[in-house]
Amino acid sequence: MFELKEYVSVQSLEQGHDLLMKDKNNVILGGLLWMKMGKKTYHTGIDLSGLGLNKIVENDESIDIGCMTSLRQAETSPLLHKWFGSLFSNALGHIVGIQFRNCATIGGSVYSRFGFSDVLTAMMIPDTHVHLYHGGIVPLSEFLLMPRKKDILVKVCIKKQAWETCYQSQRLSATDFPILCVAAGRCNEQWRLSLGARPDKARQAQISAGLLSRHPDDAQINSACDAVVKELSFGNDLRGSKAYREILAKVLLKRGIQAICR
Repeated sequence: MFELKEYVSVQSLEQGHDLLMKDKNNVILGGLLWMKMGKKTYHTGIDLSGLGLNKIVENDESIDIGCMTSLRQAETSPLLHKWFGSLFSNALGHIVGIQFRNCATIGGSVYSRFGFSDVLTAMMIPDTHVHLYHGGIVPLSEFLLMPRKKDILVKVCIKKQAWETCYQSQRLSATDFPILCVAAGRCNEQWRLSLGARPDKARQAQISAGLLSRHPDDAQINSACDAVVKELSFGNDLRGSKAYREILAKVLLKRGIQAICR
């Protein structure tokens, strides 16, 4: 269990950011589910829960998900389902359990940039940007490659486009971390393919997606699936080998693309 010397429920993002930068051992408090696994001592814990950042809001061009929104809220959101189908409900529904998802936050899941993140894999399909208090608005794909700097992730903004989607993952058990997670999406003539838990952070397979027409035949699908293992890197860890992940990538992508084309 971690230890805090001081706890502050801030009244504004400015106050929260000032406190965060004041000491290297100050930290933003999200759902605390990952932090509680460690034994680190922090100086000040900064709570953003009083700032109304736990909402999913529809704007003219985007859907904004506040950083304190729980995974369960995103999983069951009719608004996200309207625009992106079952993408988020399928991606988030296997994460541990409902009690866990009621506590874990979107902000913490995205800002942490975990390699095993179902959240990031799903969010790579639509046009997604993160809104950082100091760093401004950054495309999610760029954010994942940025060096880690202290900042506050205020919200995640997803462009409103009607995506046909399919999300799949392979796990040792239903609520375990994924061995590999795969998302596929089609919007008009454009395809996007995203793979996470490789075991590295989620990435789009842009070259492979470019091989697909709006209604791809079996040859195009097989070519795209074969290209994925050349375009993206896969590795070994306790849950699976590089070779196993490459096999899974081809199979899960093919199933996902075919499901969208039905």
